[in-house]
Amino acid sequence: MSVRRVVPIAMRLSWLVLIALAIGEFVTDLPGPWWATTLLPALVVLALMVATMSLQARTAAPRGEPGPPVEVAPPVTGRWKALNSPADKVPSHGTHAYGQTYAIDIVAEPETAEGEAPGRPGAAPAPRPAADPATRPEAGPATRPEVGPVTRPAFRLFWPVVRRNRAFPAFGAPLLAVADATVVVASDGQRDHLSRNSLPALAYLMLAEATVRSIAGAHRIIGNHVILDLGGGTYAVYAHLRRGSLRVRAGDRVRAGQEIGHVGNSGNTTEPHLHFHLMDGPDPDAARGVPFTWRGVGVPANGETFTVVEPQERGGQPIEEQAEKQAGRPVEGRAAGS
Repeated sequence: MSVRRVVPIAMRLSWLVLIALAIGEFVTDLPGPWWATTLLPALVVLALMVATMSLQARTAAPRGEPGPPVEVAPPVTGRWKALNSPADKVPSHGTHAYGQTYAIDIVAEPETAEGEAPGRPGAAPAPRPAADPATRPEAGPATRPEVGPVTRPAFRLFWPVVRRNRAFPAFGAPLLAVADATVVVASDGQRDHLSRNSLPALAYLMLAEATVRSIAGAHRIIGNHVILDLGGGTYAVYAHLRRGSLRVRAGDRVRAGQEIGHVGNSGNTTEPHLHFHLMDGPDPDAARGVPFTWRGVGVPANGETFTVVEPQERGGQPIEEQAEKQAGRPVEGRAAGS
């Protein structure tokens, strides 16, 4: 077993030992002073935990200069905004762990403000399913269900503490395969929790929920997810998908542009969004990140919006040509590939 696989296991065991020590101090009468039976072992465990977290990040860090970005198609259509982008910093999410060195988060932004129309010709509000899927839908061509909310709720200091997922235009938006690929992981059994876009909810996420998810492992952090084998040692990760929304299973072959699931709010998230990244292996605990670029879009920077037209609206033209016809540039604000 490689070091990259052993390190996250050691970190989770450290958390479990620390929790057991804390519980033992309250429910049992351990012999000896408390500082010797609980505090000292806890400090040792904490030191081990810090060391394993540091080692996990170091073993997942890229070696040498990064290679050229792998070009793939965008995983969404419509108008979106980029957050935590590798165009601004690397690692984009503050850590190399889980192969997310070059990860990006995107949220649907069908409108820029209340009552303001989208800033791009042909842009449309992000679609979502009309109802929660009772059963796993059959694989098939992408559909365009009813339109969801047209504005994204802003972060609030105190109220409302949480919001339902349907308040966010990204929730339920279709996700598309970025290339012809083979599905290696398809998991969508985790629940979609309420938003964490207020100060109390964010504190809960950072101080409690994220810790528990770290102990449980990568699958609880990325939530419902799909991992595609793109070939050539490159794998695409779609994280935080909607429960029960997957249209594919492990072993399926998919075509570029095929609908594979919907955006959700599962895992370590503050609101419904897509977390996307490429990595060099199928296991997030052992993989390293791989740079990417979206065809016709590039890598949008933090806060930048971009629009990807629906496949049926492209008129048979390559997406690069279609993008150039819209406002004379491929994305809003940032040129493709810059």
